[in-house]
Amino acid sequence: MNGVEVNDTPLFNKIALIGFGLIGGSIARAARAQGLAGEIVTTARSAKTRARVMELGIVDAVLETNAQAVENADLVILCIPVGACGPVAQEIAGHLKPGAIVSDVGSVKGAVVRDMAPYLPEGVHFVPAHPVAGTEHSGPDSGFAELFINRWCILTPPEGTDTAAVEKLRAFWAAIGAKVEIMTPDHHDMVLAITSHLPHLIAYTIVGTADELEGVTQSEVLKFSAGGFRDFTRIAASDPTMWRDVFLTNKDAVLEMLGTFTEDLSKLTRAIRRGDGEALFEHFTRTRAIRRGIVEIGQDSAAADFGRPHAHLGKKPE
Repeated sequence: MNGVEVNDTPLFNKIALIGFGLIGGSIARAARAQGLAGEIVTTARSAKTRARVMELGIVDAVLETNAQAVENADLVILCIPVGACGPVAQEIAGHLKPGAIVSDVGSVKGAVVRDMAPYLPEGVHFVPAHPVAGTEHSGPDSGFAELFINRWCILTPPEGTDTAAVEKLRAFWAAIGAKVEIMTPDHHDMVLAITSHLPHLIAYTIVGTADELEGVTQSEVLKFSAGGFRDFTRIAASDPTMWRDVFLTNKDAVLEMLGTFTEDLSKLTRAIRRGDGEALFEHFTRTRAIRRGIVEIGQDSAAADFGRPHAHLGKKPE
């Protein structure tokens, strides 16, 4: 799998995934493909989702309660919106095996540490994580084993966390293709506020604005969506529960970045109003270099139009 080697001996005897959407489903598929678990079990909130996960045949068992799922698990990963992590930690705390590693996949880390840590017992290793990977799709059918290849997974272990547990979780994410970085929860939240959270907020705003325009019909917005608007709609199609929780739990960092963005937007507004082409050209040249940098480090394709397939022009009629 793109240079990722399959393990002969499982890294974990039992992995429990709490939640089975895009991320949980991708972890299950990748861990199974790489032989990283002797057993994989999962839970899902609705009976319909549990039935679908059983049909997919990716995991060994689909359980009704989180407490059942974590019994004797060596690795427990909460693959749920960050707002639900605290209550679930409280629910599973008394059922965790000593020495188990407990992690998550949330886009916010400070709030997850504050919400989960108080409930986790001594002898359990808490290593929060954020795989910086995803698509606009959700649900049990949306996952795929290759999702994490060459994507970053950020670990944010609280101070004093057992280093062997951190290294074992690092090895797990590396085995399913991710590049792993370790940082503090607060630093993570500040970095992601600008690289992920603010862009999503802007996308939701722009698409919402277009939806509310009285002088432009919705059919015209859909029909003439240029590349820029089209790509904003992809981001704005992301899971609404997840992103509601992100903005509520990373409020301070997002508001700080939003303030900086508002100041920069005011500068561009002023440049346009004054006809200052030089200021606009300088700004656009600088930002173009950021795109080149992202492509150069392998975080996106250099293919035109982001690698989208295009229809071919048919032969001219005789």
